[in-house]
Amino acid sequence: MRKQPAAKIYLTLSAAVLCTALADLAAAPLPVSLRNVPVPPVPGLLDGAEPIVVDKNAAIALGKALFWDQNLGSDGQACASCHFSAGADVRSKNQINPGQNAAQASGQTFDTLPSGSGGPNHELSLTDFPLLRFANPLSNSSPITFSTDDTVGSAGTFGGEFAGVSQSGASNDRCVRAADEVFNVSHVGTRKVTPRNAPTVINAVFNHRNFWDGRANNSFNGSSPWGPRDPDAGVWIKLSAKAVVKQRLNLINSSLASQAVAPPVFNDVEMGCNGRRWPDIGRKLLSRQPLQYQPVHPQDSVLGSLSLSSGNDLKPGLKTTYRNLITRAFNPQYWSYAGIGPFGALAKGGMAYNQMEANFAMFFGLAIQLYESTLVSDQAPFDTSPLDANMVPTWSNVAGATPAETAAKITSLKRGFNLFVNNHCSRCHVGPTLSQAAVAANAALLTPTPGAQFGPPATPIAFGPDAFGPYAAASEAGVGANPGPVTRDFNILIKPRLMDLGFSNIGVTRPDADPGLAGDDAFGNPLAYAAQYVSYLIADSAGVIDLPVEKVRACDFITGLALNVTLATDNYFLPGDGLQADGSREGVPRDRNCADPIAAYIPTPAAAQANLNGPKMALATQGAFKVPTLRNVELTGPYMHNGGLATLAQVIEFYARHGNVVSDFQNFNMGGISSALSNVQNTTDLTHFLQALTDERVRYQKAPFDHPQLTLANGHPGNALQVDAGNPLGTGLAKDRTLVLPAVGAGGGAPILPFLAPAP
Repeated sequence: MRKQPAAKIYLTLSAAVLCTALADLAAAPLPVSLRNVPVPPVPGLLDGAEPIVVDKNAAIALGKALFWDQNLGSDGQACASCHFSAGADVRSKNQINPGQNAAQASGQTFDTLPSGSGGPNHELSLTDFPLLRFANPLSNSSPITFSTDDTVGSAGTFGGEFAGVSQSGASNDRCVRAADEVFNVSHVGTRKVTPRNAPTVINAVFNHRNFWDGRANNSFNGSSPWGPRDPDAGVWIKLSAKAVVKQRLNLINSSLASQAVAPPVFNDVEMGCNGRRWPDIGRKLLSRQPLQYQPVHPQDSVLGSLSLSSGNDLKPGLKTTYRNLITRAFNPQYWSYAGIGPFGALAKGGMAYNQMEANFAMFFGLAIQLYESTLVSDQAPFDTSPLDANMVPTWSNVAGATPAETAAKITSLKRGFNLFVNNHCSRCHVGPTLSQAAVAANAALLTPTPGAQFGPPATPIAFGPDAFGPYAAASEAGVGANPGPVTRDFNILIKPRLMDLGFSNIGVTRPDADPGLAGDDAFGNPLAYAAQYVSYLIADSAGVIDLPVEKVRACDFITGLALNVTLATDNYFLPGDGLQADGSREGVPRDRNCADPIAAYIPTPAAAQANLNGPKMALATQGAFKVPTLRNVELTGPYMHNGGLATLAQVIEFYARHGNVVSDFQNFNMGGISSALSNVQNTTDLTHFLQALTDERVRYQKAPFDHPQLTLANGHPGNALQVDAGNPLGTGLAKDRTLVLPAVGAGGGAPILPFLAPAP
């Protein structure tokens, strides 16, 4: 008999008793190995009568070249410029944003950091972290000794207004550039910086949505990040030699493609000048050699056969063009139309766009997605450790220099794993990616599938409800065989709230410092699925933009919404309010295999409308951000969406004090963490466990994590008080200081270092 999940017990208990009940009765979900976990399928991409991609290997090569190519940006920025080190960004100079996602005026001005400096071109040091400090580091109610709304992001472009591109020689776009009002030192322009920390792209293919706020839609529309929300999105398809038509595209499980198309066009901080469009980028790149000015290693795991290099003689570029790679990779109906004219307005400074230029966003997004789908780090010590009967790693694959050292390492790893699980970390950092955000991937593993297994070779794990721990423990994290993106869970004040699965407010900053998931898209619609679910409940069909309502089952929520039982509570809809069976509106009951049949109900539209502003319909989306993967986490600092923590020890201390800011939106699980988590022994053991999530191929840049050469803008000569003007892009702009990342082949290279780690 399975243990009844504690969060499904609806009793009118005091907060203290409820906390005890939850802690005592819940079967904790477990992090598990990533070995042999399938990437979520994308129907229509590689299969069907007319697949979009006809040569997957060519598409991967195209994606890798585009990801690392500095010609993509308006002034030398590649996708990899913010994702070059374990898929993240460890640069430390000119990486500060004043907090521009905040509504307050202070979000446009820089603060002085504890090191005595700050703002544009400041060189970060460990002295500057954490960005919020307390008199007692283990108490978020103790006096604040330092606070700033500045964030640590990623340096991007100088900005400017787009004027045109070169189709062959010049790498930089023609833009009207001037010093930015915010990002400057004594009126000399510096590169702009993003308001959020760059998350790793490694294993990002498993995320249901990408970006910290989830704005990269799960469904790729072929031309923008917004999926079906964008009314103008679509791709051009050739019908005959004389006919072409623009059609909608809806590729599910393609958030990486949605994410990829945003920075080069929809963000003039990260990569491109304002006003640049995707066909302009197509015009710039199609006739060029990929990686035109960047050496490519002859043993590159993807691009080696196309490299012009040999032996130690590294040469830039590939022996092909972007046009040739696209024609190899993609179905001709997307690029072979010979005419021009129907594809939008005239390009700035040139002829009308052709079909290949008009569809370049689709080629780019899908190629990047297929390349990033290869960036799966599934060979960490945690992945290969055999499991005991309780699915706990034995760590018998770990060895030290001596038997005593081996025993000490294993003992510490076991303690670290137990600390991780017993302190509720695995309720959000669950499954093989250690994230609830892997909605479809987690659901697939929790679906009984005869003969299907994943995990360590010595002790494989069967697909099914116990894949993340005995007694269907995954349900405690709100994940199950049904890939529903909405759940309902308690906040830290023990009040139930609707929220998006895989997004959480853990109290990093004030809720108004950055709305996160509570923000809107470019069309004024809420980013949060939970907000759309509220529209569904009140029968406002216009407010349901892209929520897959059929996959949202109330009985799968961590705590229910409407209960067909008599209770004394203000937090749940009850029969007296007006209930209907979940799915009855569509005529398809959503009650199959429900752990709690009494929770397979929703309020009637009238009941939902009557309680629209009450606790029964309350959301916890303000200041909520995507739950990040913890894989390779020792290499992906700084941490949190604001980059406010520099080391794993600071992260552990943050959790031990239950976050920085307590609010009505903060997640319940933060309250169950022991303040003893950050003592010396526990910090050591938990850090050892987190380090065991590092795949050594990532650390040493081995295939598939090898790459071409990349020249990074790494701040500007000078400091936060003085910079040198005279950049070739404009006399009023600061000269660039650069960092060269050498080309690395499949065999790897020098180990990459954690954020602010001293060079060896």
